[in-house]
Amino acid sequence: MKSIFGLVGILVVVAIVGFIAKAQLKSASSVAAPAAAAAGLSIKTTEGATPAQESQQIQQQVLDKVNASLQAAPKPEGDK
Repeated sequence: MKSIFGLVGILVVVAIVGFIAKAQLKSASSVAAPAAAAAGLSIKTTEGATPAQESQQIQQQVLDKVNASLQAAPKPEGDK
């Protein structure tokens, strides 16, 4: 009898952990896009790209924006 309750208890705990993990993964993926939009980034990736390819595309876009911002920044005056 103890072993049945122990097994049922373990199954309940595994189910709860599974539901929590699923909820966390769903909320994590929906947070990335609004955060990027708030930072002024427009993320454009190709359809059907793998996550690694999407990551590289996003990194390249951020690098391009940073370089463009650095080039557009006013040059500091020399020490006088």
